[in-house]
Amino acid sequence: MKLKFVDQPYQTDAVNAICDIFDGCEVKDSLFTIEVDQRNQLDFNAEGVSYFIGHSNKLSINDFTMLENVQSIQEHNDIQMSKSLQNRNFTIEMETGTGKTYVYTKTILEMNKRYGFTKFIIVVPSIAIKEGVNNSLNATKDHFMEKYDNVVYNYFVYDSNHLERIREFATSTNIEIMIINIDAFRKSFTDPSKETKANLIHRTSDKLNGNKPIDLIAGTNPIVIIDEPQSVDGTKKSKEAIASLNPLCTLRYSATHKELYNLMYRLTPVDAYQENLVKHIEVASITSNEASTKPYVKLMSVSEKNGFSCRLEIYVNNKKTGVIGKKVVTAKTKDDLWELSNEVDYYKNNGYIIDNIDCFPGEESVTFSNGEFLNIGDVIGNVDESAMKRAQIRQTIEMHLNKELHYMKQGIKVLSLFFIDEVSKYRDYSREDEKGDYQIWFEEEYSKLINQPRYKLLREKYGDYISTDPTAVHDGYFAQDGKGRIKNSSGTTNDDETTYQLIMKDKERLLSFDEPIRFIFSHSALKEGWDNPNVFQVCTLVETKDTMTKRQKIGRGLRICVNQNGERVLEPKYNTLSVIANESYKEFASTLQKELESDNFKFGIIEPISFTGIAVKQHDGKLVELTQKESEEIFNYLVKNEYMTSKGKITNKYHQEKHDDKFVLPEQYESFTPKVMKRIDNLSREIEIKDASTKVPVKINKEVQLSPEFVSLWNKIKQKTVYTINMDMDAFKKQAIEQIQNMPHIRADKIDAQITNVDITKQGVKDVGHQVRELGAVYEFEKMTYPDFIRRLQDSTGLLRKTIIEIVAKSGRLKEFYVNPEEWIKQVSKILLSVKKENLTEGIKYEKVDDYYEQDFIFNDEELYGYKDRNLLDVSSEKNIYDHVIYDSEIEREFAVDAENDDDVLLYAKLPSRFKIDTPIGNYNPDWAVVLNTNEGEKLYFVAETKGTENINDLKGTEKKKILCGRKHFEVIDTGIKYEVVKELKTLKSKC
Repeated sequence: MKLKFVDQPYQTDAVNAICDIFDGCEVKDSLFTIEVDQRNQLDFNAEGVSYFIGHSNKLSINDFTMLENVQSIQEHNDIQMSKSLQNRNFTIEMETGTGKTYVYTKTILEMNKRYGFTKFIIVVPSIAIKEGVNNSLNATKDHFMEKYDNVVYNYFVYDSNHLERIREFATSTNIEIMIINIDAFRKSFTDPSKETKANLIHRTSDKLNGNKPIDLIAGTNPIVIIDEPQSVDGTKKSKEAIASLNPLCTLRYSATHKELYNLMYRLTPVDAYQENLVKHIEVASITSNEASTKPYVKLMSVSEKNGFSCRLEIYVNNKKTGVIGKKVVTAKTKDDLWELSNEVDYYKNNGYIIDNIDCFPGEESVTFSNGEFLNIGDVIGNVDESAMKRAQIRQTIEMHLNKELHYMKQGIKVLSLFFIDEVSKYRDYSREDEKGDYQIWFEEEYSKLINQPRYKLLREKYGDYISTDPTAVHDGYFAQDGKGRIKNSSGTTNDDETTYQLIMKDKERLLSFDEPIRFIFSHSALKEGWDNPNVFQVCTLVETKDTMTKRQKIGRGLRICVNQNGERVLEPKYNTLSVIANESYKEFASTLQKELESDNFKFGIIEPISFTGIAVKQHDGKLVELTQKESEEIFNYLVKNEYMTSKGKITNKYHQEKHDDKFVLPEQYESFTPKVMKRIDNLSREIEIKDASTKVPVKINKEVQLSPEFVSLWNKIKQKTVYTINMDMDAFKKQAIEQIQNMPHIRADKIDAQITNVDITKQGVKDVGHQVRELGAVYEFEKMTYPDFIRRLQDSTGLLRKTIIEIVAKSGRLKEFYVNPEEWIKQVSKILLSVKKENLTEGIKYEKVDDYYEQDFIFNDEELYGYKDRNLLDVSSEKNIYDHVIYDSEIEREFAVDAENDDDVLLYAKLPSRFKIDTPIGNYNPDWAVVLNTNEGEKLYFVAETKGTENINDLKGTEKKKILCGRKHFEVIDTGIKYEVVKELKTLKSKC
């Protein structure tokens, strides 16, 4: 099978955030000469040749224009505007699993299409990421060739044994992409005395006719793409190495940047999670909280304040109930744990009297009179580690098989991943069968589970794909020694490189039903640079301290899953990643949040620019958008009035006044209050990690489903429709002409000169004052070229050629095209797209078709789960088609609670996400179907949308347009169903 790729809007936004930086740049070929050393003519093709012609990137706009473009993009993307180009370093922040490599590959091709750039270098920090990038370029080649008219682009992994490939890179006129590890070019490249120790890339080469590879690369003025820059150029030497490439600019892609140079686009972990761009996460904790029949002690901390003391977790007897449980106590030298535990027998006469507490940094420990010794974090008497790991393996297999029961019929292959740090636990060469403990335990547990009655369907219906033979369903990816035996490794050796290549090579094969392997064991050192979209369980079995971060664990399986056709399956119910952890859910969630915060993501923090871009129609009908400056004024108002701390944390005062409907902004911003409040609420949200122990299956209530009320309700909503768009072209053209006539005057591109006074001091070179002078318009210095603006506007707007000609001609603004062609096209295109979007829903018309929604498809309880105390409401057996309500917001929860307690509500149902109404801006899924009883005994049928406001004009554009489309759909089906947008149930009742 081959993976299929589709353009996703957020990826296109990330591509445009970089490409638009060069807006106004012209396609220009730039040449340079590569001299041939006649003493080193070992290359047959160089015989009799004194030089070669190299082809390089050419930038035709100045830094002032580029900075203006950067600031415009940042304002559009709600990012703090930069004050300088910072050596043309530009940053894209994208969460793991959202297609970062796809984005920068598309960016390469898009920049070539728009500006003619051809030379690109991808710098990576490790073998793993190098292999991952190369694999991604292979996988997406056909997709991008089709998308970009079969443009020729070559890519290769730098190899010091094949330096001749560098000359091809430098002299080719095609798109050339080189992938290189930072370690290949950061050693001793500026010190002639260390020439023999330098990377080969910095030495003269006979294969390149006496040239240094680095000189040929630098001559191309490449665009450098750094994948995971926090691991690439964190040192001075690495930064110097990047500079030696002579980059035209440097593009930096990661989810965890340490330095944010000119941030252009940000897709945060919360954005990716909330918008279902990655799998949701649940944690299955394998921990022991029960008291065993032996002493238990864990050293939490030590302190020398007020005398030496320590904090120990021990068993403590609750004398009221007689129950023994774990509790943290403070103890000092000579304390007896038998007394501290309220006389738990396991400590009596066993020598658990504290003999010594050591607080020396790095050697913190406690010693007992029986000789037992604990460092911080160590445990005595814990449940046997082997039992815990075996339980993790069993839990992983069970969750895997449960998913297969539902996923197989969707064509989704389920994979589970085990990370281990001792390969002898998987393959033990000292044993006759060479099986390690983990392999033995896995095969025993798998055999027990797969043969249980509940998995009969898997054995009988899918027996051709799901083997009951435990030896056939698992395999390992590990480095190998010269004899082919697997071994422990660091993840950075040459042996690891072959392992990564195998993982990448097998990626698509593992997704096929024809491949029996469903469980993968891998070394914990191989923790980055690769993933598989159909990893649904991740289990870490480690003998020593777990060095993998939570983000590394979940990163191997965050990507949205695919079916047997290689197509992404977008439904959230098929995209849950289960982490089988040997710690509590709270510990896992807390650690993950701390990791995200250490990676520059701020939870619940409002920034001065957070309200930029909020748009509201004023009383005069004019749409006004908040600028960054106005956003800062609102931010300062919130701080001054104690709605928020100076660090951006929302206070209780804000929440209280919001609850009491008293919160309001100053007069000049009063109309923005609802949208500012919504932005505050959105920015205060956190990633929701679900606790597998609270997972509850949601079932259909057959009695309600067969009731007359539900049958009647279903008959009123089951009709399907199709829409046509009959846009009023005269109104569209009139509006477009008016807006183009009123657009700002197009000024000629200017060339400026900045004259800087330089002072050289011990602190370095400083700018002690400068002045900027305008030298004149660009066309005064070079001949203007004029693009085909009609074709360009057609490509960007999808409008007919004759429509564009008519609008432009009647606007009277065509002459300004010849003053500044690119700026004119940019402004006109923006207006045409805006007016087109505004008019789309105005002319939409719905019609009934001879087709109906299928009740069994819409209302079913297959693989339907909620989570207690998080998104699940237990409801009565009389009113709802399900035995629980799964809600998405507090407003929905309150609506369901009110419906449960209101005698006038005969029946209500949260409409499943499968109930979709087609609209030109995406599918629309209404919230509720409700049957109400009036005072006269009449039954009224409603479809309700619950929002934080009942004024749809307060909603953002897409949300509002979908609601308008939904309203037209229900008007057309004309079955007596009423459609309403409400904030609460009592508003809906008032419509009766």
